[in-house]
Amino acid sequence: MTNTLSMKKIEHIGIAVNNIEDASIIYEKLFGEPAYKQEEVASEGLKTAFFRSGPNKIELLEATNPESPIAKFIAKKGEGIHHIAFDVEDIVLEIVRLKNEGFIILNETPKKGADNKLVVFLHPKSTNGVLIELCQEIR
Repeated sequence: MTNTLSMKKIEHIGIAVNNIEDASIIYEKLFGEPAYKQEEVASEGLKTAFFRSGPNKIELLEATNPESPIAKFIAKKGEGIHHIAFDVEDIVLEIVRLKNEGFIILNETPKKGADNKLVVFLHPKSTNGVLIELCQEIR
């Protein structure tokens, strides 16, 4: 099989937290600096805080709505790793490619996510229990 995927790297690891301010204190101590970016994604009912460690990024996710995916995740599984995000060149082509490979795409139309990205999620049922996010920089 020819490797035609456009996944460039792990873009970030998302961690669901009950309280982003409390969690940020922990990650500030861990990385020795504050979050480089915080924002609210009202359409998803969440707040985010991004931290860097060298070329790697961690995204903290706090629910702002009790019906949001993050609130439901924490209610079911507790705080912890929520997803792994991959940076892609062309998110639309990746959706087609991955659908053809049998992956279950949760949102077949890319939507605006945090950190100036278009995002799509793959269902954990098709990825060995891991929620995968594809991210493409909005140009």
